[in-house]
Amino acid sequence: MEKRRFIVIIEKDEDGKYVASVSALPGCHTQADNLNDLETRISEAIRLCLEASGMKYRGSEKFIGIHEVEVAL
Repeated sequence: MEKRRFIVIIEKDEDGKYVASVSALPGCHTQADNLNDLETRISEAIRLCLEASGMKYRGSEKFIGIHEVEVAL
């Protein structure tokens, strides 16, 4: 079984749920109440997204990085 690594972006929404998305797989996202469930769910979502796309994977070239910006208010 081949293994691949994916960069997963994790955020917390306004309801306090964790939301995960995979920039290399457009439309591949899920949510959960805790991080353990989120990891399980995003792994399954990645498998489903790859199956739906015929296993086409473009790599993680879309993800550049995370940058913090300070703004005076």
